[in-house]
Amino acid sequence: MTIQLGNLAAALLLLTAGLRAGDVPVNADSVIIADFQKRVADYAQLRKGVEANLPPLKSSPSPARLSRQENTLTRAMREARKNSKQGDIFSPRIAMELRRLISIAMQPSDAAHIRQSLRHAEPVRLRLRINDPYPERVPLQSTPPSLLANLPRLPPEIEYRIIGEDLILLDTKANLVVDILNGAFA
Repeated sequence: MTIQLGNLAAALLLLTAGLRAGDVPVNADSVIIADFQKRVADYAQLRKGVEANLPPLKSSPSPARLSRQENTLTRAMREARKNSKQGDIFSPRIAMELRRLISIAMQPSDAAHIRQSLRHAEPVRLRLRINDPYPERVPLQSTPPSLLANLPRLPPEIEYRIIGEDLILLDTKANLVVDILNGAFA
């Protein structure tokens, strides 16, 4: 009964405002972020499906064995995404919105802290492509927390990383570059 009363109250509110249910204004930025999060969730679901078809991972003290297991997942994901291209997740609309969020984080009050954090980390400059494994011997530059706070949340095994002026999505479990947002910090 409470749900029906809630729906009735919402309908009455729309009617008194002269609106129909389809006329309710939507925050365009939240729609873009929802699209981004759906694309990331679809990628994570794909990885889970690929992992389900691989031999189960076993814990091992052997770095060589762990590396082989990771390489198996990397190869399987590269095959599953062989037709992937830059912008599959960072579509033009999503890229524009993320650049806007980054610029907000880089306002004068926080920009100095973020730039200082990036300078203290070992700067990484690489040319990466979608579906490339992240090079083993290249350090991962951390993304400053104040910047992360302004970006949409990601599943635990997918991270934002900064490579030069670019923002990448990195699948840490498969060690795979998922997408690249060029010039995010230009």
